[in-house]
Amino acid sequence: MAKVKSLILRFLLIALALHLGACKPTPPLNPKPEGPLTLAVPEKGAYTGAYMDFGDNEDDVTLDGIEGFEKLVGKHQAIIASSSYWGEQSFPTANLNIIHRHGSIPLLFWSPWDRPYVQEVGPDRFSLTSIIEGKWDDYIDRWGDAAREFGHPILVSFANEMNGNWFPWSGWFYGGEKPAPGQPVPYTIPGKKYPEGLPGPFMGPETYKKAYRHVVDRVRARGANNVLWVFHTVNYSIPQDTWNYAGQYYPGPEYVDWLGSSVYGKQFSDEPWCDFEPLLEWPYMELCAIDPNKPIMLAEWGVGEFSTEGSKPDFIREALEAVQGKFPRLKAAVFWHERWQNDTGEYSNLRVNSSPESLTAYRHSVANPLWLDKPLLVPLHKAAPIPKSK
Repeated sequence: MAKVKSLILRFLLIALALHLGACKPTPPLNPKPEGPLTLAVPEKGAYTGAYMDFGDNEDDVTLDGIEGFEKLVGKHQAIIASSSYWGEQSFPTANLNIIHRHGSIPLLFWSPWDRPYVQEVGPDRFSLTSIIEGKWDDYIDRWGDAAREFGHPILVSFANEMNGNWFPWSGWFYGGEKPAPGQPVPYTIPGKKYPEGLPGPFMGPETYKKAYRHVVDRVRARGANNVLWVFHTVNYSIPQDTWNYAGQYYPGPEYVDWLGSSVYGKQFSDEPWCDFEPLLEWPYMELCAIDPNKPIMLAEWGVGEFSTEGSKPDFIREALEAVQGKFPRLKAAVFWHERWQNDTGEYSNLRVNSSPESLTAYRHSVANPLWLDKPLLVPLHKAAPIPKSK
């Protein structure tokens, strides 16, 4: 009898142990990472993205607009672009939340520009010199606080296309080629030999760099480490003078996470047609020469529909094949999906569905799995470190 009781007791103890073991919580298959996340640079392929005709101020972001575009092209967008003009004196929290909840990364064009947002008129109250002098520090700090509170990765293109001559922050408006104190820029332009670096420095680009660094330093000082800074040029400088080359404006690797460029084909009736590859090939080499380590994105790209002069479907196919080996550092491309009326009454139609053939070309080409439809996120502390700003 004692033996039987001993066996029963042993059985009960074993059963109890099994029961308690079963009650232990099972570790999740995908444990939540510790700490903040940041956007990873994909080892293979590149992120697909778009600006989706968000209105005159480029900030009317809606979920319907995003989903409508994605249904049109047959692919979720890893990056969604919109604008934040300084003239609004606000931070676009609502827009960024829409994009984040959709499972995408915002690309924000943060432009020191005042109403009525007219090009080719020169500096306004948000001039680069006023930024350097600290007149807008309160706004920059509030913007940085709001960016930190948002808490998710944001790609920010501050004062883009500075090597053109149309935006009020262009070096063209700040002394251009007038000499400025300092040392030449230490890199070589592809196809040209400058063993001691580029000639210069020049007043226009140097003013831009000071303002860029001032803004980045203040935003980082607010703890907004979720902001990824994009140095965003136009592919061919206007004017095409040595002082205005993209590299003259580079604020340094410690201030930049991504290199970007706007690459557009024909947009207006009085422009010549050009295929895509010549528009990217030399500027891509220029960006690679500016910094040998940063990933590169087409921060904006697109082309109008001019069927009697060139093939938009071929332009699109050529652009979306760029990820397949010839441009290995190209890691993102943001299509500019917009249609607008010009002063002449003509329309510039860059929309992906400007013709059935153009839409078919885009849908077929972007379906390539090398075009990534979701952002790859990694813990911030595991991301490649960016040198500290001086």
